Amino acid sequence: MEIRERLSSLASKIETQGAGIETEEATKNAFVMPFISLVLGYDVFNPHEVIPEFTADVGTKRGEKIDYAIMNGDEVQILIECKRHGDVLNLKHASQLFRYFAVTHARIALLTNGDDYHFYTDLDAPNRMDEKPFLVLKVTDLDANLIPELTKLAKGTFDLESVLNAAEELKYIGELKRVLGAQFVEPDVEWVRFLTSQVYGGPFTQRVREQFSGLVVKAHKQFLADRVNDRLKAALGGQPVDAVSVGDSLSEPVAEADLERSEAEADGILTTLEEIEAFQIVRAIVCSEVAVGRVAQRDTKSYFGVLLDDNNRKPIARLHFNTSQRYLGTFDKDKNETRHPIATLDEIYEHAETLRETVHYYD
Repeated sequence: MEIRERLSSLASKIETQGAGIETEEATKNAFVMPFISLVLGYDVFNPHEVIPEFTADVGTKRGEKIDYAIMNGDEVQILIECKRHGDVLNLKHASQLFRYFAVTHARIALLTNGDDYHFYTDLDAPNRMDEKPFLVLKVTDLDANLIPELTKLAKGTFDLESVLNAAEELKYIGELKRVLGAQFVEPDVEWVRFLTSQVYGGPFTQRVREQFSGLVVKAHKQFLADRVNDRLKAALGGQPVDAVSVGDSLSEPVAEADLERSEAEADGILTTLEEIEAFQIVRAIVCSEVAVGRVAQRDTKSYFGVLLDDNNRKPIARLHFNTSQRYLGTFDKDKNETRHPIATLDEIYEHAETLRETVHYYD
């Protein structure tokens, strides 16, 4: 079983059991130990590989312990501090890690609540743990791009030098992605000023600022829609597709106002770009059988639905994208759903005939 599959298995366990985990100890037993043993491959019952309740000889508070120390080559390489499942991880949870990092040979520190894993090293100053992680991984919402880096910390493929060489790039790419994501949702004045200066030669007055603030938001959304169109064209071998306009990709129930309000305000429903892109793929497939305007989208807490005539009694497909393992749901003539695991959106095309056949059940 590859590391991706082991992470997917752990993600299912977290989603099933997470609500019943109320203590730090339960978090360690249910989620962290399986991560160390099943995902990273270390024997949690072998003290030469994993030391629970690790204590350093000097430089720490009396009686203070780290939850786990992972050994490699007879030296401590990774320190792990655990918090209760559901706790938000931040620096106030990391004081013990800071102290232990400074007095051991460990170059990697890990702060976790069983689902979120924050990896730290000493990029900013030697032997002093950085205040910001170089890698942030969430098991139940896995970024597949991070799996190769995680593999370098596993027992059989441990490569500390490679991890440290990549750490700085990973750290700053992660932070840049978060900054860009925030700017796409709600651009600040300096971002608007910068983009305005690239296309407008006049002074950045209050009136210009107000005008371009709206234009920047629209440009962001159209840019994302254009990227969706590009991927659709590539997947269809260059065949023309119905363009995804700002109005199309952000139509009800994924309205412009919905994208700007918080997840809580939207009753826990958060529509992702990946779901919109997958919807456009399904729509492109079935538009050979029905008018494109008849294919509608409807997002829910548990799945993203693709409907004919915006009618719940006419399901075409369901996109189950809320876990690390994505599924495409298809329907037979009796409306029984079959879930198909997919690793990429391109795999939706493998079910094109089924999707086309489904729309004929309702006409």
